[in-house]
Amino acid sequence: MELTRRNFKESLGTVYEAIQEADFLAIDGEFSGISDGPNVSALTNGLDTPEERYTKLKKHSMDFLLFQFGLCTFKYDHSKSKYIIKPFNFYVFPKPFNRSSPDIKFICQSSSIDFLASQGFDFNKVFCHGIPYLNQDEEVQLREQTEERRNQHANGVGTPSFLSPSKSPAHVPEEHKDFISRVVQKVEALLSNADKSLDLDPCTGFQRKLIYQTLNWKFPKGLHIETVETEKKERFIQVSKVDDEERRRREQQKLEKEQEELNDAVGFSRVIHAISKSGKLVVGHNMLLDVMHTIHQFYCPLPEDLQDFKEVTMCVFPRLLDTKLMSSTQPFKELITNTSLAELEKQLKESPFKCPQVETADSFPSYDTAQEQLHEAGYDAYITGLCFISMTNYLGSFLTPPKGHISVRSKLIEPFFNKLFLMRIIDIPYLNITGPDLQPKRDHVLYVTFPKEWKTSDLYQLFSAFGNIQVSWIDDTSAFVSLSQTDQVQIAMNTSRYAESYKIQTYAEYVKARQHEKDKQKQNQPHKSWAEDGWTKSHYTSTASSTFGYTRGLRKRCMSPAQPEEGGDPASGDGWSHLSYADVAGGKKLKTDEEANSEAVESKTSEGWLKTGDVSESSGSSPEAEQAQSSPEVVDTEGTGGWQQAPGTNKKGHKKKKKGAGVSSSSTLFEVPEVW
Repeated sequence: MELTRRNFKESLGTVYEAIQEADFLAIDGEFSGISDGPNVSALTNGLDTPEERYTKLKKHSMDFLLFQFGLCTFKYDHSKSKYIIKPFNFYVFPKPFNRSSPDIKFICQSSSIDFLASQGFDFNKVFCHGIPYLNQDEEVQLREQTEERRNQHANGVGTPSFLSPSKSPAHVPEEHKDFISRVVQKVEALLSNADKSLDLDPCTGFQRKLIYQTLNWKFPKGLHIETVETEKKERFIQVSKVDDEERRRREQQKLEKEQEELNDAVGFSRVIHAISKSGKLVVGHNMLLDVMHTIHQFYCPLPEDLQDFKEVTMCVFPRLLDTKLMSSTQPFKELITNTSLAELEKQLKESPFKCPQVETADSFPSYDTAQEQLHEAGYDAYITGLCFISMTNYLGSFLTPPKGHISVRSKLIEPFFNKLFLMRIIDIPYLNITGPDLQPKRDHVLYVTFPKEWKTSDLYQLFSAFGNIQVSWIDDTSAFVSLSQTDQVQIAMNTSRYAESYKIQTYAEYVKARQHEKDKQKQNQPHKSWAEDGWTKSHYTSTASSTFGYTRGLRKRCMSPAQPEEGGDPASGDGWSHLSYADVAGGKKLKTDEEANSEAVESKTSEGWLKTGDVSESSGSSPEAEQAQSSPEVVDTEGTGGWQQAPGTNKKGHKKKKKGAGVSSSSTLFEVPEVW
């Protein structure tokens, strides 16, 4: 379903219903650009830390606009043994709805616009009919301004305070006296004839103010004065003959219209609020930028600190899953050769995977994967959901007995929750939203500073005596150099001791110096209060009851993720109960009420991988049994952390026919590779 400003309001109920009934949601976004740096590689140093990558994305990507948002809801129909889907494709644009609303500035990247145009993207739908939106700060501010104007309309006749009857005439500058005199003559003529209203000529804002003040002084009763805007954005004043009762009624209508316009201006943000309140699993592909843009545009400005970003993300999206990371990890890593979305969707149709059975809901347009509509956000969200289903169902082949359908509530997929793929970082595969990030050893890495004139060949020549190296540029005068052998690091350090044109540090020394610099900056900068920049002085707590320091609208949703009770309204938040979860920021598992008493997931903090306890699978296939199912025991038979062949499978992972009741199987969901 394609949604623009023209049909958004009438279709909002359909969107709410689809979100509320879904088992999981898939999302995707299209942007006006990716990076405002010299090139995209400025964002992707292979030895960035998660903090550095987040800072780069925040600095170089958030001034672009997310102007198409794809949402596809998936609900499993047990009677048909297939998913029922409802795809939505939203065109969004921050159109100001009045003079007080934000006038957003954004940038475009020519290569991105050219690429989208080549894919048939309709920019007219964005700029002419895009759905408006406000983040929560903007919404609160505009509602306060509206309330302030409402309070000013309390002088007994429903008119603004500056229109209160005045004992003396307003001061009219000499150059405007003739203009005001002509206006007064026209109004006097209106009062003496049978006409009910008069439209004055368009004029400037200052002239309109003089008209209001003058007419209010000369005609304190019997007139209603209102500014009207044409389709061409021209403003003029309309004067109508009314009695006091009619005047009050019209002023009240005007206030109600402003309130309705403000609700409309919140626009697309309502959809994100409904997704957030639902607590449903949100699936994306390489979704870090999608998450950052969604929070930045529709909730609140991104915080400076990565840990704060993680906590905001958990407030907005309690459960995330990245199919890019899932397909890059065991047991899928060795079966999938290309993890780009289009290629992933094709490979997951082939053995040992199975194409998922889906059906488009009535009154929704169907997508056909044979006719690719890539880079339409709704279609990309759709095939992202298909990829997730294929990989999730494949995990069922490792169970005894095997299962063809795995519920999104299964513990088999919990190790993939809330980990977002990090592109092109050699040794950190993902950003861990609910816990500490991986800390790889970088003993073989050197930090080198050198003159601006140096090139990559100069670095290779400098380290030619130390075997194979890998260069990761930081800026024009610094780079990381990775040696193939750690025992060569000290030798390289010794040879550079007396060098004048360049300087070498170990990676540990580099990190220590950076941390010292950050600490020094924090000491020199006073803490800002929420009133100054939207954030509290205090550090965020990691308990489930924390209200953090976010804006008033967001604070209500920072208690814990919510799941709908029957009959609940995701738009209003009525009828919603909280999930049971502990210390989300500390990295512990997210549990539903039904799972709260099941076997706990243990965090292997030294490596950052999650393990589950040994639980026997039920042979039943009911939804209730699937909710209680647990992943097999994690073992490491060869010391590699690899996926162990499950009983009942051959070496390629295909199922073997085997009789018998459900038994415990042994396998691990993640492999810890030496190099990603």
